[in-house]
Amino acid sequence: MIAETICSAVSAAGLGIAAITAYRKRFLTATRIAAYSLVPVALVMTGVVQWLADKAFSPTAWVGVGLLGFSWLLFMTTRMVERRAGAGTRKERKAAARAAQREAVAPAASAPSLGASTAPAAQPRPAKAKKSGGTDSGDDFSDVEAILKKHGI
Repeated sequence: MIAETICSAVSAAGLGIAAITAYRKRFLTATRIAAYSLVPVALVMTGVVQWLADKAFSPTAWVGVGLLGFSWLLFMTTRMVERRAGAGTRKERKAAARAAQREAVAPAASAPSLGASTAPAAQPRPAKAKKSGGTDSGDDFSDVEAILKKHGI
């Protein structure tokens, strides 16, 4: 009963403000104010206000709200425990990501072919001139060492 009276008073005040605004020749604004001021009366007439009042003072509704809060609390607690105690799981994920990144590097590539790097790519070192006319297996291993050092291995 009180909610209906308050909604009617708000609507009447809004319609009064709309009338004053229309008197000042601001018809578009007056029409908007009138539209907003009719909403509370419409909510009372459709029964929405009564439904909300019934739910607001219903012990069953508040127990339901409490259960929703409790379930949210349980969910967040399990997420927190999973993050803290599940360090092995996180390490496993990191190891899998590192293995996948290693596989994404081509043998002669200087940077990973997949994924974004956290650090900017270093400029490749110029190849050393061969001192002897022998095999260039030393240069091959220095390239491999450079790639491994770049990835922190």
